[in-house]
Amino acid sequence: MKYKDYSPDIWKRIHTTLEEVLKVDSHPVAAFDADGTLWDTDLGENFFQHQIKHKLVKLPSEPWEHYQKMKAENPQKAYLWLAQICEGQTLGQVHSWAKEALRTLHPVPVFSEQRKLIDLFLSKGVQIYIITASVKWSVEPGAEMLGLPYESVIGVETSVENNVITDEQKGIITYKQGKVDALLEKTGGKKPFFASGNTMGDFQLLQVATNLRLAVSAASENDKKLYNTEVELHQHAVSNAWLSHRFI
Repeated sequence: MKYKDYSPDIWKRIHTTLEEVLKVDSHPVAAFDADGTLWDTDLGENFFQHQIKHKLVKLPSEPWEHYQKMKAENPQKAYLWLAQICEGQTLGQVHSWAKEALRTLHPVPVFSEQRKLIDLFLSKGVQIYIITASVKWSVEPGAEMLGLPYESVIGVETSVENNVITDEQKGIITYKQGKVDALLEKTGGKKPFFASGNTMGDFQLLQVATNLRLAVSAASENDKKLYNTEVELHQHAVSNAWLSHRFI
């Protein structure tokens, strides 16, 4: 699919703001949500579907329905569970699975304007972080595809001991306010000058940005839940004079 480009006004505000920020900070921070913000898919749930299809980990009967029910009742618990089911696997094995899952999307529907924005930021020395409620390991290959190291991804994970994944929660669950808390923990309290997201799950992340906030969307009206939360974030963007863009 061909996605709509950012308007000249959006690019002008980005370039102008970046120039001003770089006058006082040679390595500013930029923060992006992952799924629905950088690409038009959910790498976390795609990875889970890959695990189900190939029976890679031990799962309950009807695993997708089990996950959806858990997510409806307690999102944080559900997102952690998607990491916990990797218990007993080596980190290398899970990374290999994540790369295989990414390849099944051929090609990954990356928003080209977000790729251009990341390239611009990297060329100017901006420190970029991807903050996701998905399992960190499932998103890392997507970050790598955009020229970013695994370390740039802040997501849900469990502890790894002797290269073997455990079921013990590691760090903050990166959902809503947890995205902000985890990012600031990573940066030592330094706030991003720029943040971009697509749903109300990213609202707090956009709020914490000091200079620019960009709300994006691409969900079809047929996907009611995602579409509605993207519309709600767009409404906040309009009322707060944030940048906003619909890719389709």
